[in-house]
Amino acid sequence: MLVKFKNFVANESGATAIEYALIASLIAIALVTILTNLGTKLSAEFSEVSSALK
Repeated sequence: MLVKFKNFVANESGATAIEYALIASLIAIALVTILTNLGTKLSAEFSEVSSALK
């Protein structure tokens, strides 16, 4: 029983998958934030150009 517990504690394969999932989620959050801000700025710029053309 003690050997199985030591093997379970030493097993790191699940930890690697969790680390990759956390990295992927942080990248996704960063992309959403950046693209949202960029979209807002682009929308304002297109509105300004549209007003200037009228």
